[in-house]
Amino acid sequence: MKIAVMGGDGFIGWPTSLHLSDAGHDIHILDNLSRRWIDTELGVQSLTPMDSIQERTRIWHAETGRRIHFNLIDLAKDYELLKNWLSEHRPDAVIHFAEQRAAPYSMKSDRHKNYTVNNNVSATHNLLNALTELNLDTHLIHLGTMGVYGYSTVGAAIPEGYLPVGIETAGGETVSQEILYPSNPGSIYHMTKCLDQLLFQFYARNDGLRITDLHQGIVWGTHTEQTRRHTQLINRFDYDGDYGTVLNRFLIQAAIGYPLTVHGTGGQTRAFIHIQDSVRCIELALKNPPARGARVEIFNQMTETHRVRDLAEMIARMSGAKIAWLPNPRKEAAENELIVRNEKFRDLGLEPITLEAGLLGEIVDVAKKFAYRVDRSRVPAVSAWTKDIAATINHDPEGKRLKSVS
Repeated sequence: MKIAVMGGDGFIGWPTSLHLSDAGHDIHILDNLSRRWIDTELGVQSLTPMDSIQERTRIWHAETGRRIHFNLIDLAKDYELLKNWLSEHRPDAVIHFAEQRAAPYSMKSDRHKNYTVNNNVSATHNLLNALTELNLDTHLIHLGTMGVYGYSTVGAAIPEGYLPVGIETAGGETVSQEILYPSNPGSIYHMTKCLDQLLFQFYARNDGLRITDLHQGIVWGTHTEQTRRHTQLINRFDYDGDYGTVLNRFLIQAAIGYPLTVHGTGGQTRAFIHIQDSVRCIELALKNPPARGARVEIFNQMTETHRVRDLAEMIARMSGAKIAWLPNPRKEAAENELIVRNEKFRDLGLEPITLEAGLLGEIVDVAKKFAYRVDRSRVPAVSAWTKDIAATINHDPEGKRLKSVS
């Protein structure tokens, strides 16, 4: 297939592009490189050294003989450019990663909230609008988040997108219906993903677009089969308080002798998936598109759930690291359960990678190799959800700041 990977320079987009190119597909990356600009804004860099997208694609061609094409396009701002590209290339599938992906970044300030909403929602709508205008029968796959469901405890498994409900009619009868699972976003970032869902429902129903929405858990790991092939193909690895995912951050902290930062009670239960499984799931979704006119296909793209404090204690046992219990910068329940259904991908043949000491040790090895690139001042999570919470944040988990003698 000819596949457009929107946001193909990013944490999931790059290994996905390599994986699908390796499988024989014709891959075209469309990206505005905003994630690299955010690194510059935050004054932090990927733990792993990343070459330019042009150099990355050159190395891939040299190693495999396969080309990945790069196009500098901002989906949120360059609508006509996007539409013209789609009209010329008419891709069989579009994989949409082109959104600001970090909840903490989306909550840093009013400017960051505006940017996240404007970028994410406009990018999604521009893409849907252009596909409709051009009457393309393109399968759109979107990387969403488990966070659209919220993290409240209801005592029942979260279904894959749709909830069967009984509605009492005016005549007193009960009728059955399936509705989109009620959204409960915990940040501006998660809210944009909830708005994406509504846009997808409308365009699938109104214009017959074929859409798959992947509600993904927290991604851990660094390598895929393809990124191992050359040092310059390595994926980005974020460790900072805004973009680093919780398990990867714990492993980095353990590798550099930094206390494992657990916020609140650590009772937050989250869904996880290894990055190799993430790219496999996207390939499975590509192979199993919905029919034109069908409702949006929704998968829960996760393989296991863990409580944050349990992860911290596991890493502490493995590494001897200490745990720092810190105030929580997020406005969320101190404790939650999370039961998630994920039969669809398993039924399609996914054999998930689960947390194992060997895999975790591999990430620690990567962390130790590039530890010289870590800016310890960027490790704490300090983006607060409200102004009241901001006053409680611990900016110095290591306790190394100079203290007054008075």
